[in-house]
Amino acid sequence: MLMQGLKKIGAVLLLAMVSMVAYADYSWNFPEPVTPMALDTLHVHNKFMLITMAIFVVVLAIMIYSIFAHRKSKGFKPVTDKAPSTAIEIFWTLIPFAILLLIDFVIMGIPAYHSVIMMEDTRNGSEMVIKVTGSQWRWQYEYMSGDAEGIKFVSNLTTNNKQMHNEEDKGQNYLLEVDNPLVLPVDTKVRVLMTATDVLHNWWVPQFGSSRLAVPGFIRETWVQVTKPGVYRGQCKELCGKGHGYMPVVVHAVSKEEYKTWVLAKKEEAAQADAGADQEWTKEDLIAKGKEVYEKNCAVCHQVTGAGIPPAFPALTGGKITTAPIFGADGKYLPDSHLDRVLNGKNIMPAWKAVLNDTEIAAVISYERNALGNSVGDFVQPSQVKAARQ
Repeated sequence: MLMQGLKKIGAVLLLAMVSMVAYADYSWNFPEPVTPMALDTLHVHNKFMLITMAIFVVVLAIMIYSIFAHRKSKGFKPVTDKAPSTAIEIFWTLIPFAILLLIDFVIMGIPAYHSVIMMEDTRNGSEMVIKVTGSQWRWQYEYMSGDAEGIKFVSNLTTNNKQMHNEEDKGQNYLLEVDNPLVLPVDTKVRVLMTATDVLHNWWVPQFGSSRLAVPGFIRETWVQVTKPGVYRGQCKELCGKGHGYMPVVVHAVSKEEYKTWVLAKKEEAAQADAGADQEWTKEDLIAKGKEVYEKNCAVCHQVTGAGIPPAFPALTGGKITTAPIFGADGKYLPDSHLDRVLNGKNIMPAWKAVLNDTEIAAVISYERNALGNSVGDFVQPSQVKAARQ
């Protein structure tokens, strides 16, 4: 019976080993590391696993030997006539403790210390700086040095509601696709400054090996240096509210030549947006553009229909803010008006003046006042938003 049981156990273990080999590519391994930090972390992890496995095998071997070598069928009997020596008990307690202490602080501690120092070294050799700001539920990227200095944009989820409600087939990158990915040059050390506008967020890409909490009111640092071109996806991994699962991170790592081309295109796009702020827009054009801006940035809280989720996110349809006058008799915008609220925010409503340009703010206000069940009739020109900033 014993031999049959051992054979069955052996067969199960053999099948388990075969299945592990077959599925190891995506079930057991870490994602392919593409930064020095991720590669170092993987090496340290593998060392620790080998040490842990060695300890496990030794302890298990001693247990199995003791069980079979001192079993009752061989005539061994428990000692009951005297208690063991206290000194011996203390000795055999301290010996394993000393061994584990040596392993933890020397064999495992030194590689871990090296990894921590590498993670915290954000300035040595950094060639460019970007600022990442987390908001409910999107990321804002701002290039603060290098060729792309001054470029900033918001990255929003592009998975649509029909896919989320199983009305359309889900794409390959369901909930991991955005309109504006972060673009970084390969083989370039990038210092990343992180903060948040409302609650805790965490900008995380598994293949980068770095994870740093974004805290409102504080600037925290990490760094990345992507060594392989490609598209890398991650998520906010801090529970940040109801839209936590709709806050993906997408990074395009490109060659330095492609990066320079992207920078030129992005600056041209910004110049065109600035030029648009000085021209007169028709009401229809503003509403059409405002619909696009609203669905990309505002619908996640106020809903596509403008119904909101009261009381946290008030309804825009028939709302006090969206139907009240914007400008006073002197032509200046009124405190706590629609324009003031979008520009400067209030309570959990973020300030959009650092995120959207003048045309986008004018368009979304015009849309909210003339759609979503509202028909106020007035609209805002980008030039009025530009003046309100000053």
